[in-house]
Amino acid sequence: MQVRINQQTHELDAEIRTIADFVRARSLPEKAIVIAINGDVIVRSAWATTELQEGDEVDIVRPVSGGDHQHDHDPLVIAGVEFSSRLFLGTGKYADVETMRAAHEISGTEMITVAIRYMNLDALDADTPSLLEQVDLPRYRLLPNTAGAYTVADAVKMARLARAATNTNWIKLEVIGDQKTLWPDVAATIEATKLLVAEGFVVLPYTSPDLVAALRLEEAGAATVMPLASPIGSGQGMQDWKSIERIVEAVSVPVVVDAGIGVPSDAALAMELGADAVLTNTAIARAQDPVRMALAMRKGVEGGRLAYLAGRIARTEHANASSPTTGVPRATTPVIE
Repeated sequence: MQVRINQQTHELDAEIRTIADFVRARSLPEKAIVIAINGDVIVRSAWATTELQEGDEVDIVRPVSGGDHQHDHDPLVIAGVEFSSRLFLGTGKYADVETMRAAHEISGTEMITVAIRYMNLDALDADTPSLLEQVDLPRYRLLPNTAGAYTVADAVKMARLARAATNTNWIKLEVIGDQKTLWPDVAATIEATKLLVAEGFVVLPYTSPDLVAALRLEEAGAATVMPLASPIGSGQGMQDWKSIERIVEAVSVPVVVDAGIGVPSDAALAMELGADAVLTNTAIARAQDPVRMALAMRKGVEGGRLAYLAGRIARTEHANASSPTTGVPRATTPVIE
């Protein structure tokens, strides 16, 4: 179902039927907002019973201090869906579920990735909860991935299975070309993107930091391009930042820097270059204090975005004094007799 929220079109998931459903899904501050549908203000007590309809015009406002607030609302929009957070997280490699939940919570993320794997029928533990039972589904948008696919056929099959398992047509497409480095097979990724887009998927493809590959993926219908900063899980950071910058300047879809982020300064640099978001997993999950690192990543992403919006100073070949150079008291050169 499509509705217009604050003058932008949004595709709502099937489970979001009422105003209350939407507020919970987006973790909106209930007591601080006012909601109107088609110009009529809906009292808070009626949110749970007021169903959203196709084409509704929804206005969500909050009181703010007077003046210019042009930078207060800086949403990221992917395939018509608005995100307040520009930090996306994974769900793997955490020591335990409680740590994962706490890291997700403090990071402010609104989208988390999940993997699809075959069940081991010989060692099936009926009491082991599914990941879908361990995360707050109304709070986060799931982004299943095709990690482990080495061919177009495998990636497409995994995407179809993921859609059935998670009830979302969003997919993080990964087609690996080299097992040691987990470097993406760009040609296969482009081909798989075309096939999945034709089947109605919202495709977010993992790719190399290659400008032409990014352009071809955009032409294929990708909702974003997701160039790697460095090999998956390596923590090597932004090895080829200039290539990322070229991609940002060339494509019109959002750019999400994915893989290899090690510390918040890596995330900040990606955002300073104009990337729209950062996706990371290992840097947080394997940190000595994952929850504290999740908070640090959040601040790194937010700081980098603010710096990009503020506009950095031009690089120069020589120094430019910050203080005036005229009227400076200078010592008299002593005369030696």
